[in-house]
Amino acid sequence: MLRPRLRAAEPEAAAGGDEEAALLLAVGRGDRDRALPELYRRYERRLFGLGIRLLGDAGLAEELVQETFLRVWRTADRFDPARGTATAFVLTIARRLAIDLWRRPSSRPFRAEPEAAAGVEETIDHLLLQLAVRDALDSLPAAHREVLELSYHGDLTQTEVASRLGVPLGTVKSRAYHALRAFRRAVQERGIDG
Repeated sequence: MLRPRLRAAEPEAAAGGDEEAALLLAVGRGDRDRALPELYRRYERRLFGLGIRLLGDAGLAEELVQETFLRVWRTADRFDPARGTATAFVLTIARRLAIDLWRRPSSRPFRAEPEAAAGVEETIDHLLLQLAVRDALDSLPAAHREVLELSYHGDLTQTEVASRLGVPLGTVKSRAYHALRAFRRAVQERGIDG
């Protein structure tokens, strides 16, 4: 099973550049009027989408969002940017809650599905990994992201990408090189290894 390994955040990213870590630290210090609503705004859609995909029900997805933020509010003082990213902290809470919600008998129709129960954690891990990778890809500049998406999702060669974008082949190669380096950093900042 491919499972994201959460790594310690880079000290300089955690100290100055990571807005979400700063917000989470602020919540931990008691700033719930400004920091908590901003964290909620940043994660609500991702968590709701995760809930829909995992639990198959809008009500349960909303419950996942609400319960995740209740726990974030209660445990933010335990967040340590040296041990992982804010995203890893929030998604770890959501992962545990999604498993609990899925296992709750009232959350799904009554059927004996032992093999489905065994695979729920793997499914959740896979979806969380997808969310983190998509978030890392979305953090790239548009020109770099476009080259990667056309190359990998569009299954185009660099020559075909150059033709599609109407730019020289050298530009595509340069963008691809810089995009992959930036993507690697973005993935590492999100605690994904491997």
